[in-house]
Amino acid sequence: MRHIREIFALAPKGSSKTSYSAALMLVALLMNIRPRAEFLLVAPMQSTAELAFSQAAGMIEADPVLLKRFHIRDHIKQIEDRTNRAKLKIKTFDLKVLTGPKPVGVLIDELHLLGKEAKAAKVLRQIRGGLEKNTEGFLIFTSTQSDEEPTGVFKDELMIARMIRDGKRAGRMLPVLYEFPARIAKDEDLWSDPANWPMVMPNLGLSVHLESLKQDLSDEREKGEHAVKVWASQHLNIEIGLGSNSGAWIGAKFWLRRADKDMAEATPTERLQQLLDRCEVVVVGVDGGGMDDLLGMAVIGREKDTRRWLLWNHAWCHRCVLTEQRKSIASKLEDLAKAGVLTIIEDDSDEDVQGVADIVEQISRAGLLPEERGVGVDPSGVNDIVDELTLRGFTNSTDEAAGLIVGIRQGFTLQNAIKVTERRLAKGSLVHEGSPLMSWCVGNAKQEQKGNSKMITKQAAGVAKIDPLMATFDAASLMNLNPEAVGSAYATRGFLVL
Repeated sequence: MRHIREIFALAPKGSSKTSYSAALMLVALLMNIRPRAEFLLVAPMQSTAELAFSQAAGMIEADPVLLKRFHIRDHIKQIEDRTNRAKLKIKTFDLKVLTGPKPVGVLIDELHLLGKEAKAAKVLRQIRGGLEKNTEGFLIFTSTQSDEEPTGVFKDELMIARMIRDGKRAGRMLPVLYEFPARIAKDEDLWSDPANWPMVMPNLGLSVHLESLKQDLSDEREKGEHAVKVWASQHLNIEIGLGSNSGAWIGAKFWLRRADKDMAEATPTERLQQLLDRCEVVVVGVDGGGMDDLLGMAVIGREKDTRRWLLWNHAWCHRCVLTEQRKSIASKLEDLAKAGVLTIIEDDSDEDVQGVADIVEQISRAGLLPEERGVGVDPSGVNDIVDELTLRGFTNSTDEAAGLIVGIRQGFTLQNAIKVTERRLAKGSLVHEGSPLMSWCVGNAKQEQKGNSKMITKQAAGVAKIDPLMATFDAASLMNLNPEAVGSAYATRGFLVL
């Protein structure tokens, strides 16, 4: 009976993970007593699988005893134990190949590369289900830190490993994580100091060398901040976070520190109600696209007494975005749905339209919407929402004249709202709920210089989504007009005339 059933080893680039993994699986074959047992070494790419097989075969060929015991089958990347017919198969990650077998031991190399694979979670469930049949079964993950923000199965398994390491949960996993303590990981002056590098480099002086690493970092600094952070993710296991992309929006620099503690500790549903309870007037921004896009919503309230802006966001997307249109971000969208900040709806549903209208009605019932210019929409792609709000009795005027629902011009005319948002984030007069949806969108946002204007556009973000952030700028445009609520705000501030 194996009591430690899983291992998660996070080591930096150049630590000979693939070679050591091949050796580890050969040791598993040597120690195995189950006849015809099956072991798998799974690589994310064919080149990595070929390297792992080459290393395992080379170790056998270098030792006469091993060469007598094991039969190397090059054409199918398989090694068989002649004593009991057990075998080690080295394969590239593929749903069809890995569904069905009931192996005794599995090692998955470079798990971070599988984070974007929409079906990776399903494959892991299949593997774990097969391993449960054998009491001595084991599953090993080896990986470098991702060179992008962690997503999917990599994010999930890393989070579990960290919680077990930190004593926050029990589990059958042994975490072996070469990571800096949080105080160092958050401070570039500390993690970029070569004196600290031995803490996270188990192969320093063997397969990696300090002087060449120093030169590498110096070369990356010439390329810019993004290149440095990618280098740090690979060599020091520094997790890529917000605003690390090239040309990042300047507001990203201040975003994480402006999460409101009370809102962040509440559930997503409670956060919206908390905003309504704390604010004297509230406006809404909506930014939507087609069936291949997200529908983003932003609610900004002006807090009583402090007059700070409080921000809440949500998004909706159709199922086809994950399965057809944007497969590369499917894992991320599923993570956000689990967190309760994004709703995935069926392709024939109008749940997104109804959801936006329901929230606007909730704000209206609380007496917090201004009489005019309370809902700002990107005029492109939101006709269904405008129609639904109009049917519910809200006045519509997309020419920015009097009316609750107004069109917000996009492009360079949105520049003022972007600047206001940046300044308020910097000063701390705009705080938010700490939503992972917005951390992702803000991290995706890129600034473009066009003439004398700096713009943030969906085109610059590419496949990465920023719709809820654009909705935030729409709402900021309206809140910047210093609105007053129709209902209670006048009474509480002594301006009610009977």
